[in-house]
Amino acid sequence: MPTFLDTRASESQISCVTERYALLLIDHGSRRAEANELLEKVAEMVRSRVDADRIVEVAHMELAKPTIEGGFAQCVEEGATMVVVHPFMLAPGRHVTEDLPRLIAAAAASHPGTKYVIAEPLGTHPGIAQAVIDRCASALAEDPREQS
Repeated sequence: MPTFLDTRASESQISCVTERYALLLIDHGSRRAEANELLEKVAEMVRSRVDADRIVEVAHMELAKPTIEGGFAQCVEEGATMVVVHPFMLAPGRHVTEDLPRLIAAAAASHPGTKYVIAEPLGTHPGIAQAVIDRCASALAEDPREQS
């Protein structure tokens, strides 16, 4: 079944034809630049797997730029009429259930006419299990350390 990321649209997804979607990936943010750069690397991976004209931007909840307000504004400046916000976090904790909805609503308020939805965090998506297996296999392939 096609998704909004596909160039095909089913009758039930006809609104996709009139919307210009953006994906806004949001993480917590860090004082460590290399931690913040990871989200941009993930965004590059996403960009390589979606339509070439799909808008994919990043934002950090706190401690780093771009902020959620800045990331949302960038999506709108690039022509988005619908922003799909993805909390790049594992669990639906307080940040995902309380802080992000409040911060995203505040950012959206500055852009009347632009809609948004908030996707689920990574959580128990089937891809997570494979990622865990891959990371554990990589760790076993490295030099094991003895515990004393």
